Amino acid sequence: MNELKVKKLQPHAKLPQRATPTSAGADLCACLTEPLLLPAKGRVTVPTGVAVEIAPGWAGFVFGRSGHGIRHGIVPANAVGVIDADYRGEIMVGLVNQGDQDYTIQPGERIAQLVLLPVALAEIVEVESLSDTARGTNGFGSTGKQ
Repeated sequence: MNELKVKKLQPHAKLPQRATPTSAGADLCACLTEPLLLPAKGRVTVPTGVAVEIAPGWAGFVFGRSGHGIRHGIVPANAVGVIDADYRGEIMVGLVNQGDQDYTIQPGERIAQLVLLPVALAEIVEVESLSDTARGTNGFGSTGKQ
């Protein structure tokens, strides 16, 4: 996949854009007409004003911006958003403020980043048993602290 088709749903929307030519993610911007308060410990859903057409076998993943997360505690409310290839609606970004101070999202502000990744569309098959491995059913922490 070397093309992402993007449709502006609002005239003031900004197209996703990479900060540098080799950035993995393209910044998603808040499509707002006025500032939006994100209270401390609160959540908001922010429109981007864009919809995308993702090729089959691929998906869009909405990740937080590291600066927002580290400096302000602003991260995606669902950890990572997933945009399926057949979705054609507006990309909305749920954000949560994990910090102790209110944060104001400005119109046009970069709020998240969109990364396109290939996905395996495996057929789901129910079985009676799974193959054995050295780890087996040992879960969290079973491989040590290193």
